[in-house]
Amino acid sequence: MLKEYKTVSEISGPLMLVEGVDGAKYGHIVDIELGDGSIRHGQILQVEKDKVLVQVFEGTESISVSDTTVRFLGKPMELSVSRDILGRVFSGTGVPKDNGPKIIPTKKLNINGNPINPFARDYPNEFIQTGISTIDGLNPLVRGQKLPIFSGAGLPHDEITAQLARQAAVRGKGESFAVVFAAMGITFEAAQFFINDLTQTGAIERAALFINLANDPAIERIATPRVALTAAEYLAFEEDMHVLVILNDMTNYCEALREISAARKEVPGRRGYPGYLYTDLATIYERAGRVKGKKGSITMVPVLTMPEDDKTHPVPDLTGYITEGQIILARDLHRKGIYPPVDVLPSLSRLKDKGIGRGKTREDHSDVLNQLFACYAKGKEARELAVILGEAALSETDKLYLQFAASFEDNFVRQGENEDRGIEATLDLGWELLRKLPRQELKRIRQEYLDKYYGVKR
Repeated sequence: MLKEYKTVSEISGPLMLVEGVDGAKYGHIVDIELGDGSIRHGQILQVEKDKVLVQVFEGTESISVSDTTVRFLGKPMELSVSRDILGRVFSGTGVPKDNGPKIIPTKKLNINGNPINPFARDYPNEFIQTGISTIDGLNPLVRGQKLPIFSGAGLPHDEITAQLARQAAVRGKGESFAVVFAAMGITFEAAQFFINDLTQTGAIERAALFINLANDPAIERIATPRVALTAAEYLAFEEDMHVLVILNDMTNYCEALREISAARKEVPGRRGYPGYLYTDLATIYERAGRVKGKKGSITMVPVLTMPEDDKTHPVPDLTGYITEGQIILARDLHRKGIYPPVDVLPSLSRLKDKGIGRGKTREDHSDVLNQLFACYAKGKEARELAVILGEAALSETDKLYLQFAASFEDNFVRQGENEDRGIEATLDLGWELLRKLPRQELKRIRQEYLDKYYGVKR
């Protein structure tokens, strides 16, 4: 039975305090009826005896304390799901915003989900092809992995995530693949870019977009990733699909969390973020993975913009603890006009060894990956020496590595925004670059692979 109260006692920012409430529970949703008959929605944030703190999704502007009715619905926030969510665009709270019909639900699911039992988790071990050489070749993405992109203001993370949404695919026949894209606090232009890009390429047919704009309430931003992950869990574990979840931009999500925390007058932690930021991020990131006995999987690529390109900022710092690696975008490569500007040396995929090799990509993948890393690192060292001592002071071998580094950035790292390179093409390109070095320099590649690939031009 619905309970109604006209006992609003205080309003602060997006928060409303209701007194004299009986039987309210944390996380349940409420309807708020204003004096003019309009309805807003909210969620219970805190319960203390008969006092209830409600966060209002649409904001508290023009709400009167005296003539507002708060209706407690006695249930948590839910998302209506069915396979029809693919090909659709929704608001951050899961309301269709593409002028299409309402979703006729197969199920209604609590957006807070349930954590995956660690014992029931299956280890990620199958390769996902993104078509981007710096990811596929050097930092492979594996089904069930969490691999964030660390970016900065003005870097092309939007273009990279759109390319991932278009191109990502699982190898093998009969595998169903879907993309769930959650955008938090992005501009209207960025939202239109994603929608148009996926629509024009037809990729939207296998995608569900959840979009929270910069001018939407900050409180809605906190629900957006959970709504998107609820949709992903349904597609993965009920419909047996392999789902790639892209969360862009988690920094905006954390800013919203900080804003709500400040409104609640909580004791701030590092840089004003709440002390429970790590726990809160973990409740989102740990919803990715594979479950024993289930065919589907959830792979996650969160995007976060680092304020002032600072890797020690709380958001990238804590994200790095929870996830399995990171793809870092470099400003100096972007200035050179190289797309995608992935800085391969500090980038890392901790599960790369599990998803590559014979039967998954190609038998030489691991050796080529290690050799390219080593040669590029030596080339970068030679570049720094050349700046200090001058190029004339370098040995002939150092000059070869210097040329290798330039060629690596220009041919391997650089690729077109719409260029979809298969893993074989990426590895062949790697061999093409390695042939510019003497065979005896390639110490990280086994002799059998040198015999098979070094002298063979494809």
